[in-house]
Amino acid sequence: MNNKTPDSSRQLIQKKLARRYRTEKWFRRLGAMAVLISIAFLGILLVTIVGKGSSAFQQTFVKLDIHFDAEVLDVKNLSRANYPGLVKSNLRSLFPEVKGRRDKKKLYNLVSNGAAFQLQDMVMGDTSIIGRTKSVWVPASDDVDLFFKGKISRDVVESNRRIKDIQLKWIDRLQTENRIEKRLNTTFFTAGDSRDPELAGIRGALSGTILTLIVTLALSFPIGVATAVYLEEFAPKNKWTDIIEVNINNLAAVPSIVFGLLGLAVYINFFGLPRSVPLVGGLVLTLMTLPTIIISGRAALKAVPPSIREAALGIGASRMQMVMHHVLPLAMPGMLTGTIIGMAQALGETAPLLTIGMVAFIVDIPGSFIDPATVMPVQIYLWADSPERAFVEKTSAAIMILLLFLISMNAVAVFLRKKFEKSW
Repeated sequence: MNNKTPDSSRQLIQKKLARRYRTEKWFRRLGAMAVLISIAFLGILLVTIVGKGSSAFQQTFVKLDIHFDAEVLDVKNLSRANYPGLVKSNLRSLFPEVKGRRDKKKLYNLVSNGAAFQLQDMVMGDTSIIGRTKSVWVPASDDVDLFFKGKISRDVVESNRRIKDIQLKWIDRLQTENRIEKRLNTTFFTAGDSRDPELAGIRGALSGTILTLIVTLALSFPIGVATAVYLEEFAPKNKWTDIIEVNINNLAAVPSIVFGLLGLAVYINFFGLPRSVPLVGGLVLTLMTLPTIIISGRAALKAVPPSIREAALGIGASRMQMVMHHVLPLAMPGMLTGTIIGMAQALGETAPLLTIGMVAFIVDIPGSFIDPATVMPVQIYLWADSPERAFVEKTSAAIMILLLFLISMNAVAVFLRKKFEKSW
């Protein structure tokens, strides 16, 4: 016999409901807390990167009154003229009291080695300046640049800093005479890699990245879409297609360095393609990107209602016409979204490109798909591994540019999905 009264049963149910509601409330709070913690860590990461890299978009320049001496600049042999001598001569004229060999060396270290190349470009571009005196803003050395940006403190003991006291006096004097200032660092966007931090830029890596992604997109998109359409619309359902589907899903989870090893064995060792070129890099990234595009393409095709297919076939369309004229256009927004996400993944890959030799030190800007090149992630890896302190801000600035590209690509994917996606 059941001794429970209706009131006690109601109270028991209310207690259980209250406990369930409390549990759900705590679960929601934990979920919100996890989101907030993730956002906080992401914010710390972004603030750290921006804090370290924002100074790289500015560079310190020194104003020199260069006398383009005709005796030094032989018109018949301008490419081999003593341009460093012009820089040193002007520095000595600015500080005539500097006599000793060591002090002169410290004086010359105020200006970057790139100043001589800048003068050479000026003379080669306009020979009429020979014999004249012209004010030229040349890049300062990396140590002076770091000091002027506040990265090196004068309060540190002289033995523990790379800028010596006598150099600080010269810098203060240049600043008093308005001969030293910070400007927009256009070199960062127009130059290739360099051993000197103040001369290093991302243009070479950026060009290599664009060329590599062009090869990847040109190969992976049509092959991925064609594979998805065949497997979803035409392939018979048997054990062979099941094996293919399982392998495609497995390839999506394979570590990226495996694709690099495959590219090294097939494209370079077997076919004899050159190392460190965008063509091979694009082929390797195509292998890595294809599973993502195929899986997203099949999901987009499955999202198209069966009634679309039945209606097309019902009015006399062939299976190919049904796919090409009705199903594929409706599934294309989802396919494009998956392709952009796959390309964004390829943009950030480093390991497979290191395997095929794209870790080489490349100064020249690549002009074709078979020119030696590197890519942005590899360039960031090289700068991060450099012992020069000035490369720290270069690394962070390059990461900012890479993140900007990734955010832009994901924004395009979201835009395409919102604009062309249809609800059924």
